[in-house]
Amino acid sequence: MNVLLLGATGLTGSQCLQGLLATPEVQRVVTLTRRPLVLEHPRLVSVVADFDHLEASAKHFEVDVVLCCLGTTLKQAGSRSAFRKVDHDYCLAAARQGKARGAKAFILMSAVGASANSPVFYNRVKGELERDLATLQYPYLSIYHPGLLLGARAEHRTGEAAMGALMPALNCLLPGPLSKYRGIASADVAQAMVNEVRGLVLDRATEPRVLLRHYDDIMALAHAAPLAVGA
Repeated sequence: MNVLLLGATGLTGSQCLQGLLATPEVQRVVTLTRRPLVLEHPRLVSVVADFDHLEASAKHFEVDVVLCCLGTTLKQAGSRSAFRKVDHDYCLAAARQGKARGAKAFILMSAVGASANSPVFYNRVKGELERDLATLQYPYLSIYHPGLLLGARAEHRTGEAAMGALMPALNCLLPGPLSKYRGIASADVAQAMVNEVRGLVLDRATEPRVLLRHYDDIMALAHAAPLAVGA
């Protein structure tokens, strides 16, 4: 299986990359980044890409699975339009390139609360991306809805750091249907994605599947042996 990974320099994406490279079922991992990766590996193809012109990197989308952890924040982006370009436009453009070149599965890290009808700008952009991805008719589309991601980031985010310190206690106050809002370790999200890739069976002709994965499902995937979950 060949996998293209977007967002390989981010918190969850970098952990996905390590997991994919350690997975025997994955023969080749292609990363598209705006800056060169320092990592080298015999099964890694690291490509510096212009995300405004992904068609120039079209040949690298000839893979079985596209795994997307690409994203930014409003603070990092600097404006709403810049945020939308990264979290919606770039992700959707990559999905289109993958679909056009035969990718059978697209796995997306989105966010809890994502909805195209949300009054919250961040959640609305995430929801609009999910809505638009569904129209591409991937045979297998899996969308992760994690809560606050817990982990050591390269850049310090004061608000997230404070919430991260409180989340273990707060998680206990979010039972049942509220569990989807629990904070979750980025390592668990990454491991769930890697296990999902390992379990994919992509040679079946079925109706397109769209799966939404919240906290309980993500944790189950992260800590379970890979199962056949493919299209």
